[in-house]
Amino acid sequence: MANFVYREALREALREEMIRDEGVFIIGEEVALYNGAQQVTRGLLDEFGEKRVVDTPIAEAGFAGLAVGAAMMGLKPVCEFMTWNFSFVAFDQVINHAAKYRYMSGGQFNVPIVFRGPNGKGIQLGAQHSHAVESIYAHFPGCFVVAPGTPGDAKGMLKTAIRCEDPVIFLEAAALYGLRDDAWRKMDLDPTVGGPDDLVPFGVAETRRPGRHVTLVTYSHGLSLSMKAAQRLAEMEIEAEVIDLRTLRPLDIEAVARSLRKTHHAIIVEEDWKSGGIGAEIGARIMEDCFDDLDAPVARVTMKEVPLPFSRPLEDTTMPNETDVIEAVKRTLWRATGPFHFTDTTQGESANGRGDNAQNGRSHGGGDSHTVAQEGGRGGH
Repeated sequence: MANFVYREALREALREEMIRDEGVFIIGEEVALYNGAQQVTRGLLDEFGEKRVVDTPIAEAGFAGLAVGAAMMGLKPVCEFMTWNFSFVAFDQVINHAAKYRYMSGGQFNVPIVFRGPNGKGIQLGAQHSHAVESIYAHFPGCFVVAPGTPGDAKGMLKTAIRCEDPVIFLEAAALYGLRDDAWRKMDLDPTVGGPDDLVPFGVAETRRPGRHVTLVTYSHGLSLSMKAAQRLAEMEIEAEVIDLRTLRPLDIEAVARSLRKTHHAIIVEEDWKSGGIGAEIGARIMEDCFDDLDAPVARVTMKEVPLPFSRPLEDTTMPNETDVIEAVKRTLWRATGPFHFTDTTQGESANGRGDNAQNGRSHGGGDSHTVAQEGGRGGH
């Protein structure tokens, strides 16, 4: 096991897989001579040559289509978008071709291709370079969609993606590329990565922090926000369990369900807009599969519904932070209107406040009766 920053973990995965399989090659804008816009491919041109690390013009539809064709012919392209915002130009190649050829050919063609690049907010990249695209790509069958939130998962999941026989949408958190060991450890996250044969499977969530009062469901950079919030909540004697989804298609809802059978409260944390976001899908799955385990409505912490500003203060105001997560937890546990006591299970009420005659969420729609009364009687004045 070794320590790497996020971008170095990705580079190590690429290097190991290129050594292992001569069919693996990298293609994209500035991936060779410039070492990649995020320096992920640094040194790979010198080691593997220009036939396996291929610079392209600014023509996403062109090089994405080339990579799809190469995959159908048996190669293993890793297609880098300088930012996932630019993948919109190649949307037809990714969704109408890569994601559908195996199905439309009756299994005659596999398309073992990885589309990768930075997703979401960086630092002052402006509205056109800061989209979080996960909900768009997760909508379409035919691709895996993964969003690792630690260096270990970044390496292990990229290796899994390269070895996969189907297209993989690999979303790298732009805000995590340069995060150092001490920053990970302060969040109680392990910065170590595995060796050449250590793969991280798709479709398996990870419990990053155990807890019994509320479940924080998250992924990618949202994991960092959730871990920081959980540390602060622990100082308030609120134990938050943090579930890192890691894969967004397919979703590991069973891991969420196991947590909710214990905590009975769910907060979804995502760095995307609320309308049509991946959190809406997660929330719907929770309501379908876990409704009887909930003591309060599912809550979401998201960015504000505006294009992301370039101004740093406005950018920070637009994005969610750990304080937003904490306030959502307080509202869900009814702390906004008064103390919430975790009593002993021997008194007929479990440690998270459930009980037949306690402040049970189901007895009045998941809210606090005092709150409803304060809102003036919703039937009107």
